[in-house]
Amino acid sequence: MVGIQKTATKTGGLPFAEAPAPGEVVEVAPGILWLRFPLPFLLNHVNVYLIEDGAGWAMLDTGIGDEKTREIWQAAFAGPLRGFRLTRLILTHHHPDHMGLAGWISRKLDIPVYMTLTEFLMGKFLGSGESATRGDFYARFYRRHGMNDSHVGNLIRRGHQYLETITPLPDTFLTLTPGVPLDLGGRRFEVLTGGGHSPEQAMLWCPDEAIFLAADQIIEHISPNVGVHAMEPEANPLGRFIASLDQLAETIPAGTLTLSGHRLPLLDAAGRARDLIEHHDQRCDRLAGIVGNGAMTITDIAPRLFERKLDEHQMTFALSETLAHANHMVAQGRMCWTGEDVLRLVRSQD
Repeated sequence: MVGIQKTATKTGGLPFAEAPAPGEVVEVAPGILWLRFPLPFLLNHVNVYLIEDGAGWAMLDTGIGDEKTREIWQAAFAGPLRGFRLTRLILTHHHPDHMGLAGWISRKLDIPVYMTLTEFLMGKFLGSGESATRGDFYARFYRRHGMNDSHVGNLIRRGHQYLETITPLPDTFLTLTPGVPLDLGGRRFEVLTGGGHSPEQAMLWCPDEAIFLAADQIIEHISPNVGVHAMEPEANPLGRFIASLDQLAETIPAGTLTLSGHRLPLLDAAGRARDLIEHHDQRCDRLAGIVGNGAMTITDIAPRLFERKLDEHQMTFALSETLAHANHMVAQGRMCWTGEDVLRLVRSQD
C-alpha cells in the first residue's frame, strides 16, 4: 500500500515500539491501519483505526472536533489515504476526543455512523446546545460536593470547553448491539460493550485472528477516567467498570493484539484488566485513609487523591473520578454520605 508504513515489532513487553506521528498511517495488523491525532490536554493524543472492509475501509473513531485534527485528516486524504474509499464510521463512545469530528466526516464522505444506542443518545445530547455543557444542573452538582461559587464558575467556563469540541452527529445511525456480530471485509467481529468510562462503550473482538479493538476500556500503562457526572450523580460507574474488566479478563486470551484508544498496543488484555481492578481497589483504600474518621467533601478529597497540580479541565476529571470511588464504596457499604445542602463522606459504622 503506497504511503502506508509498517512498524517494527518490539521484543518483549509491548508489540510495537512507537506510535505513528500525526499524519502518518501505519499497518498495525493485516488490513488494519493505525493513525494518531493530537489532543490539547495532558493526555495529548488519541488513536484511530481503519479496518479493511471489502473494497473500502471502515473508520473506528475520528479524533477531537478541532481545526488541527480536521487539517490532519485532510492531509491524510490527500496523501497516504489518497484514493481510499471509506465505507462506514464506527464510533466506540461519545467522548469528544473519539467522536468529535463524526458529524464532519460522516457528511463529507457520506458514510453511515455505527454506535451503541446509549452512546448515540449521549452524543446527540452533547450537541443539543449550551445547556448540555453549561446548564445550571452542573453548578448545583459541584456546589453539593463542596465547591464555592467562584470555583464553580471557573470550572464550568474553562473545564467544560472540552465537551463542546464536537461536530454534531447525524440524525440517523446504525446500532451496534452486543451479541450481534459485525462483518468487516470478511472478518467477523463480536461486538462487546462495557460501562464505567462511558455508559455503553463498544469494543470489537475478532477471536479468529486474536485482534481486540478495546477503545478506552483497557489502555496500556494508564487507567481511563471513570467518573460520576452531574446528570447521574448517584451512579456507580466504577462498579460497572470493574464488572466489565472481570468479563474481559475471562473473554480475551493472552497473546491477543489489543488496540486501544490511547497509548500503545498490548498483548495481555486480561492481565491489564486485572491490573486495573487492583489499581482501583488501591485507590478506594487510599480514599478511605484520606477521610479517616472525619467527614470530607469530594472537593476536599480530590486534591489529596490527585496530588499533582490540576488545571480546570483536569479538575473536572479528578472530581468525577473521586466521586466514582466514593459512590462505589457507598454501594459496598464501606462509606456513607452525611449532610443535606453539602454532602460529606464518612466511614460507615459497623
